[in-house]
Amino acid sequence: QVQLVESGGGLVQAGGSLRLSCAASGSTSSINVMGWYRQTPGKQRELVADISRSGRINYADSVKGRFTISRENAKNTVDLQMNSLKPEDTAVYYCYALEFGWGGSDYWGQGTQVTVSS
Repeated sequence: QVQLVESGGGLVQAGGSLRLSCAASGSTSSINVMGWYRQTPGKQRELVADISRSGRINYADSVKGRFTISRENAKNTVDLQMNSLKPEDTAVYYCYALEFGWGGSDYWGQGTQVTVSS
């Protein structure tokens, strides 16, 4: 089992910055990919960014150049630095972890609210 705990959400004005952090505990050696999804009412949860244990990174087109994902494997943490925030970035952000191998389990944090005001 893996547990994920997020922190760092909050309220910020457009153009501001926030840094989200996620700490994994439990069977962390089984984790390959960690990342962040977000969800707003009426929309499907969407990938924001993720990073594999080897360092392969994916970003949503909407956040490229503004958000940066980073990971410290030894500490089992993943961060998301969010700059130049826009109102459309408002969402609940969820930390995500995926185990190695086909059929590996996935895990989700409880979610943290990010609100960007105009």
